Amino acid sequence: MKVIEKVEAIKQQELTATENLEQMYQVIEEKNDDINAFVELDFERAQKVAKSIDQKIKNGEKTGKLAGLVIGIKSNINVEDFIISAASPTLKEYQGSYNATVIDRIIKEDGVIVGLTNMDEFAAGSSTETSMYGPTDNPSAPGHIPGGSSGGSAAAIAANMCDIALGSDTGGSIRNPASHCGVMGFKPTYGMVSRQGLLDLAMSLDQIGPFANDTTGIALMLDVIAGYDPCDTTTINKELTPFIDDTETTSLEGTTVGVVKEFMDVTDEKIDCVINKSIDQLSDLGAEIKELSFPDIDLGLPTYYLINYVEFFSATRKYDGRKYGERIEEVCGPEVGRRIQIGSYISQKEFSGKYYNKALQARSLIRNDFNDLLKDVDVIAGPTVPKLPHKIGEEIDTMDMYAYDVLTVIANITGIPASSMKAGAVDDIPVGLQLQAKPEEDHKILSTMSAIEKI
Repeated sequence: MKVIEKVEAIKQQELTATENLEQMYQVIEEKNDDINAFVELDFERAQKVAKSIDQKIKNGEKTGKLAGLVIGIKSNINVEDFIISAASPTLKEYQGSYNATVIDRIIKEDGVIVGLTNMDEFAAGSSTETSMYGPTDNPSAPGHIPGGSSGGSAAAIAANMCDIALGSDTGGSIRNPASHCGVMGFKPTYGMVSRQGLLDLAMSLDQIGPFANDTTGIALMLDVIAGYDPCDTTTINKELTPFIDDTETTSLEGTTVGVVKEFMDVTDEKIDCVINKSIDQLSDLGAEIKELSFPDIDLGLPTYYLINYVEFFSATRKYDGRKYGERIEEVCGPEVGRRIQIGSYISQKEFSGKYYNKALQARSLIRNDFNDLLKDVDVIAGPTVPKLPHKIGEEIDTMDMYAYDVLTVIANITGIPASSMKAGAVDDIPVGLQLQAKPEEDHKILSTMSAIEKI
C-alpha cells in the first residue's frame, strides 16, 4: 500500500491511526534490537496522538495531510521532551525544550511521531558507525553499514518501522543512506525547508528532507515541511505548488536528462552497469539523454570539507559544558574531534585566507559551472554513491570514508535539490540513482522519480 493510500484508508477508518501505530511498533519491537534504527521511543505519547486522530475522524472533523502516519525523526532535530543528543555524549542528557519548525508542521498535519533515529555523531560521518548508541545495521544488506549520517532514518524505512522519516543532508547524508538501504531520500533546494531547530553541522550546507518507500510519502512530507519560515531567514519566500501532484507523472516526453561522464568515471563498474539500465529506462519513458562533462569534480570534496570544518567548529563553540551538557572536546568521538581540530586551525586569521577563503572561491566556481551544466537539461541522472557499503566494523581509511560523498557534495555546495531512489542491486546490495535539478526545480526531480517508479 502506498503512503497516500494508507492516509486515505485511515481517513475512511478502514485502518485506524491506532492500528497503524501498533503495527509499526510491533515491527520496531521485533527488529530494532538487531538493527538499532531507533534510539529513543515514546509509544505512550504516540498512542495518545493516534487516538486523538481517530476521535477527530469519528467526529467528522477535518484531519491533516499526514493523518495517522507514523514518523521517525533524526536525533539532531528538536522535538520537545525527547533527548536531542545528535548521537553524541556531549548532549546525552539534553532534553528538547521546543519543537523545530518541521516538527510543529508535522504535528499540525496529524503525523504521529514515534521516536528518534540513530545517526553519526553530530552528523559527521557517512556510515552511522560513530554514534554513541552504536552502529545501525542495514536491513537491505545485513552486516553492512546503512550509510550516513542519517542511517537510522533510512534503516527505519527499509525495515518498515515507520511510514516516513526525516533526516538532514549536509553533503549527502540523506541520499547516501537512501542508496545503501534501497529507499527513497530527498534533499530539497537549500532554503526550501526551514532549518530552525536543527543542530548545525554546517549551516550553509545543511537541509532537512524526507525518506519513504514511495514517491507519495516523499511528496506528502514535502507538502508539510516545505515553505517560508519567518524564524529562518534562509527560507525561500514564495508560493509553492503541491508536490503530491508530481506523483501522477507517467511519461518523460519533453524531458532532457543529463548524464555526466566524470560521475560515471569515478564509480565502480558494477554500479555503473545498474545505473546505465536506469538511464535506458528514462529513455524508454520518452526522455532525451544528453552527455555532459564536469571537470570540476575533483574540487568537490576538498571544497566541501574545508567549509564543513570551519562552520562545524563555529557551531560547536556553544557546547562548552556550561549550558549544554558536557564540553564537546572532552567527550566527543574521533571524527568529531578531527573536524573541530582542523576547523579551529584553518579558522585562525593567518590561515583563513589560505584555506577557507579559497574554498569559498572554489564553491562559487563549482556553483557557476554546475548551473551552466544544468542550463540545457531538466535533471541530471547518475549514481548516488560511487562504491558499495563496507561491512560494519571494517577498518577503512578516513579519505576512503570521505570518498563516499564525492557524488553527493555537489548538490550541497550549489544548493540545488537532489534525490536518491533504488536503481537495482550489486551482489544483493542496493544501488541508488541520484537525480539533481536546478535550484527550486524540486518538482522536476519528484516527477522523474514518479515516472521511474511506475515501471
